[in-house]
Amino acid sequence: MTARFPESLHARWTHLQAIVADTCGRFGFDWPTFFAALPENSQQQLRTVMTVSQYVADSFAHDAQWFAEAIQSGRINTPIVRTDIAEWLTAICSTLEVGSSEDLWSKALRRLRRRAMVHIIWCDVLKIASTLVTTRSVSDLADETVCRSIRFLSPLLQQRHGAPIGRSSGLEQPLLVLGMGKLGGYELNLSSDIDLIFTYPESGETSGPKVLSNQEYFIKLGQKLITALDRSTSDGFVFRTDMRLRPYGQSGPLVMNFDSMEEYYQDQGRDWERYAMVKARVMTGEQDSYARELLNILRPFTYRVYIDYSAFESLRSMKAMINAEVRRRGLDMDVKLGPGGIREVEFTVQAFQLIRGGQDKQLQQRQLLPVLGILADEGYLPADAARELREAYLFLRDSEHAIQALNDEQSQQLPDQPEAQARIALCMGFDDWPAYLQVLEQHRSAVRHHFAEIVRSPDEDQPEQEQQHTWIDLWHGDLAESSRTTINTCCPELLETPFANLLSKFRDSRAVNSMQAIGRERLESLMPALLETLSAYPQPTVTFERLLPLLEAVLRRTAYLVLLKENPHALKQLIRLCSASPWVAAYIAQTPLLLDELLNSRNLLRCPQHLELREELHLRLLRIAEDDLEQQMEQLRHFVRAHKLHAAACEVTGTLPLMKISDYLTFLAEVTLEAVLQISWQQMVSKYGYPSRRDGEVETDPQLAIIGYGKVGGLEMSYSSDLDLVFLHDSDSMGVTQADAGSNQRSIDNNVFYTRLGQRMIHILTTQTRTGDIYEVDMRLRPSGNSGMIVASLKAFDEYQQKHAWTWEHQALTRARVLCGSPQVAAGFSRIRAVTLGQARDQATLQEEVRSMRQKMRDQLGTGNSTVNASKFHLKQDAGGIVDIEFLVQYGVLAWAHQYPQLLEVTDNMRLLDGFEAVGLLSSADRQLLQDTYLAYRAETHRRALQNQKLLLEDEETRELGFDTCRAEVSRLWNQWLEPATAPDV
Repeated sequence: MTARFPESLHARWTHLQAIVADTCGRFGFDWPTFFAALPENSQQQLRTVMTVSQYVADSFAHDAQWFAEAIQSGRINTPIVRTDIAEWLTAICSTLEVGSSEDLWSKALRRLRRRAMVHIIWCDVLKIASTLVTTRSVSDLADETVCRSIRFLSPLLQQRHGAPIGRSSGLEQPLLVLGMGKLGGYELNLSSDIDLIFTYPESGETSGPKVLSNQEYFIKLGQKLITALDRSTSDGFVFRTDMRLRPYGQSGPLVMNFDSMEEYYQDQGRDWERYAMVKARVMTGEQDSYARELLNILRPFTYRVYIDYSAFESLRSMKAMINAEVRRRGLDMDVKLGPGGIREVEFTVQAFQLIRGGQDKQLQQRQLLPVLGILADEGYLPADAARELREAYLFLRDSEHAIQALNDEQSQQLPDQPEAQARIALCMGFDDWPAYLQVLEQHRSAVRHHFAEIVRSPDEDQPEQEQQHTWIDLWHGDLAESSRTTINTCCPELLETPFANLLSKFRDSRAVNSMQAIGRERLESLMPALLETLSAYPQPTVTFERLLPLLEAVLRRTAYLVLLKENPHALKQLIRLCSASPWVAAYIAQTPLLLDELLNSRNLLRCPQHLELREELHLRLLRIAEDDLEQQMEQLRHFVRAHKLHAAACEVTGTLPLMKISDYLTFLAEVTLEAVLQISWQQMVSKYGYPSRRDGEVETDPQLAIIGYGKVGGLEMSYSSDLDLVFLHDSDSMGVTQADAGSNQRSIDNNVFYTRLGQRMIHILTTQTRTGDIYEVDMRLRPSGNSGMIVASLKAFDEYQQKHAWTWEHQALTRARVLCGSPQVAAGFSRIRAVTLGQARDQATLQEEVRSMRQKMRDQLGTGNSTVNASKFHLKQDAGGIVDIEFLVQYGVLAWAHQYPQLLEVTDNMRLLDGFEAVGLLSSADRQLLQDTYLAYRAETHRRALQNQKLLLEDEETRELGFDTCRAEVSRLWNQWLEPATAPDV
């Protein structure tokens, strides 16, 4: 299809010519003469390409003689292949006299990239090259720059360290680079980043003179390769390079050997990594034995020997996460991620590859369109569906290229500016934007339809029920007698004045009446369904009052109204949870994005394990650029808030017991802290370089551990728990960070580096955004409290615990444990904790100090000195309450751990009470009594939190719950242990 040059772009072309002429003049090139001498057809081609692509217009003057000759000779009208790219790079290197200079090599790569991309965009815009020829050309450019850079950089590194030699084979080891995603399938778009994984066959060390382990050598080589490609200079960049698909993601080493790769994918590889591995390709060559060995390691992980229908479920889960992201970021007009976009075509094809690829080897291909043809030929997909998906995919990929050709930006979002829309329509061969949009919507509609058919859940096959007029009448406040009778039969409270007033106040509110037409239409569609669902739950007036803040919050974000209307299960879950808990209602109203979590009731009411949480967060962060801290923080916030909602849903519905809820919330905190540590580490390293070790080498992983105290240390997290944390490091106190030469990094002392690392973590966790913070953090338990260092060394921590810590700090240490971080630092902390808590103590002195601290807390926080609350019981702080049990346990550890070191193996109260019974310090009856009481108290605190109630109980409530008896028994055991006359002998 060829479009006429639109009148609306003539002004742009005139303006562009003036700018190009001026810029070329400054480079000594006569643009007017050159353009006037071109044949008319070449002029029209140049006008079209430059009008569409600002990048081409900007690039021309930088290499004008080259581009002019290519246009005049017609060479630019021939799509390029890899041999062309290789010859160009060789020629550029000769003109720049590239020898051992990494800066000159960087300049050569960027000049090559400009020449190649202008050539590729030219052929793509003019449709000289087909879609797949364009994607192959960009992929060839990536392959050539990666492989040639390795060949250039390796000798430079080996001058200092020698060649990497395998420990067993004695052979020199190569760096193998896996191209992932579109790169692996030769399907890169015009502004793709490249997803890479680095690996090498065998551990060992270099041959010298300065010996490194093979891993350290290849990490250095990988870092140099990334810098050569990714760093932005005055000449631009080559490829944005993303390493987050490697094993363990950002927290994993940059390079791993084959054995480590195999162990990871056998033991820990996840479903989303299987999708990624479908396209994995050894860019550095697949013909040698090392490459074949690597592919043989990866193939069994990717393709199962059985027909694997679980891929459908993982596909639904992955697509749900992307849909949530699309809603959150407003990506409906994104041709990749939006509905009916490129990603849905890719997921459709890859799902079949994962399901049947283990048995049907012909499906083990990397390129999408050939696999789509096989799916049709073998009957896995109807022929018409495969044809429509193929046509849509090519159209969407062409649209993606048109978007990216505009300004060489990594975007798939259709523009909303008329001029940019006209440029895309011209590139796509349409006379105007509406004509293009019409065809685009036809293709997206076809993709949506086929994707929905493939991933449809069994419960989606139920026919939609027509809305009953009764509930429409109730919403409009105009009830016919038959409607009034129906409502009076099922839920008479909806006819009472309090409910009617709430409903009419909302219906007639300014916010509702000022809605735009489409939003009001969506509200009108939702409200009858909401009212009908509400009628099935107790206390509908109270529940509706809780729902109102959420409804008001989404009146201007009406996609959520559609979500609830189109997903009756989500609406039912929302009303069920709001009926059970005002806290949940307020929580969702504060962050309406959490409504996405209600779509899958099975996931909402289950407790993911630690590994599942880590995998989910890793996948969420994988889609965000490493340097985009704002988006990373938002993703962390949403992750934490979503899973707190899951926990609350499990608790209010009785799906999970208290202990499981606490475990869930504790695991959530641990996984979040792991991610925050890695994000902070990456940012600090990019700014200051890696800290140096005592042997002069660098620390490629943080030598820091995060210690959790209090609720998180004792695995007793609740919804509003803050994090009591201590940061410890074991870096060389005399060392400094090693900044990369020629970079903007600045070297600082290791101690300063780790202090700033700690500050960075606290900043990420506590910064308030529109969705709140991630966690409140309390650092007062660090050595010397608020006056102490944010991050303490192990040595300083040890000295403080042995010489300066108060007894109450040792009490706190009984509940302290490592949450994440360096295994070496964790082991050091555990040794210090064991020595500190294992000291023999004078029992009378210990009793006095524990009693004294407890009395201070009762006086300050309990009801003892309050005449107003004198008859009430503070569930946590009063005598016989939660803190008494906690102090009893802490006292027991401090008093007897020197005799019974097994008491130091756990930090939670329940297992410590078991330990006291096991060593004979508690009778079975007393142990059971304390555990039952503690669980009952904590369950009541959770219940009250979810009901937005305080922890002060009236006398009547105390008696009804049986807590008066519990208090008396706890006080009896308190006196038995902590009063000198009755305390057990040590």
